Amino acid sequence: MARIVGGIAASHTPTIGFAYDRNKRDDPAWAPIFENFAPLAAWLADKHPDVLLLIYNDHVTSFFFDHYSAFALGVGPEWQVADEGAGPRDLPPVQGHPQLAAHIGTSLMADEFDMSFFQHRALDHGCFSPLSVLCPHEPQWPARLVPLQMGVLQFPVPSARRFYKLGRALRRAIESYPDDLSVAIVATGGLSHQVHGERAGFNNAAWDSRFLDLFERDPEQLAEMTIAEYAELGGVEGAEVVMWLTMRGALPASVVCRHRSYYLPSMTGIATAIYEGLEDGVPSPPIVERQRHRVADQLRGIERLDGTYPFTLERSVKAFRINDYLHRMVEPDHREAFLRDPEASFAAAGLTDEERDLIRRRDWRAMMRYGVIFFMLEKLGAVTGVSNLHIYAAMRGETLEAFQRTRNAPGALYSVAGRGAGNLAWDKETGTTGDGRVDVKRDH
Repeated sequence: MARIVGGIAASHTPTIGFAYDRNKRDDPAWAPIFENFAPLAAWLADKHPDVLLLIYNDHVTSFFFDHYSAFALGVGPEWQVADEGAGPRDLPPVQGHPQLAAHIGTSLMADEFDMSFFQHRALDHGCFSPLSVLCPHEPQWPARLVPLQMGVLQFPVPSARRFYKLGRALRRAIESYPDDLSVAIVATGGLSHQVHGERAGFNNAAWDSRFLDLFERDPEQLAEMTIAEYAELGGVEGAEVVMWLTMRGALPASVVCRHRSYYLPSMTGIATAIYEGLEDGVPSPPIVERQRHRVADQLRGIERLDGTYPFTLERSVKAFRINDYLHRMVEPDHREAFLRDPEASFAAAGLTDEERDLIRRRDWRAMMRYGVIFFMLEKLGAVTGVSNLHIYAAMRGETLEAFQRTRNAPGALYSVAGRGAGNLAWDKETGTTGDGRVDVKRDH
């Protein structure tokens, strides 16, 4: 089973990455940053965890307010460095761990945390600023990464208590993962700072010290505080330290602090710390088994439903590329490029030979089995002149006529196609050739 080897905490101010990229190790103003991060890097090198579960917040780089989630778990296979305005930092991508992430996500949902999930979104300084100093990374990073992005910039945000409870659920999730993995929990953010308004530049070193004391010895007191109290003591942006409570909740009640440092060079109190549980860290087998049962409970038995393919996180990761390609049929330029020259469109999207063949043949049933969610088939049908009913019939291996005889209104045909679809020949199953002509095809 997976096990948590400990937790580390570090600020994620961009000054850390700035100092690293410009080799400021010997500059008196920046040297304390490297000195304070060195024990964390040594601890990680000694523990050599297989996976870092890194808790951070995006700074409106890859996540915008058109859809802003409280808790978003990264389930993808790789994580690139974000461009925050003048090009990305010169760091290699870090590999993800989709299998562990999918298990964690399913477990957290089973424990009634309403998670959102993301793939193929670059990670900004909230992640890579501390990570670049924590781990060697040439030519590659020594551990895989599961990012947990917290929505703490747009109010309302979850309570401090909720972050703490998430940590407890996170521990159950990790320890119930069946494979042998070592996991380190990394909490980032803070300490005191405010970067907006007339209060910009606010710091409170006394509160930062008090917070670190309570974090180690009395996290319950921190969990009882309101966001407004955090903002008063540590600045509005400094209130992001509630994210640390998720790491603390994932550790045993009693911990020992192996390292702690603090440095305030400019806008943000930069802290680093290492925590290990005083207990032996071996979870109770009955508790682990109960959690595994709980994780599997909601979909238990669904495998008995013939012809049913739940769109799980695993399928989402596996088939992301083809689902993304078909989803982009909502973009006029993309669908026009597809209709004009499908082969060139396939190549531009990097589709595999198998994925190209599935789309060429309009093999609806095979696409579903491959991992394409139905609602992408629906969009492809709308673009190529195929009604939903033709797709339903094809997935059942029936002609349209045979399928329609099972409907209460046998003459009803429909699609999500909009006004640009033209006069669809819905009396036949149709596809569209490369030059845009309608071509009759048969059911698969």
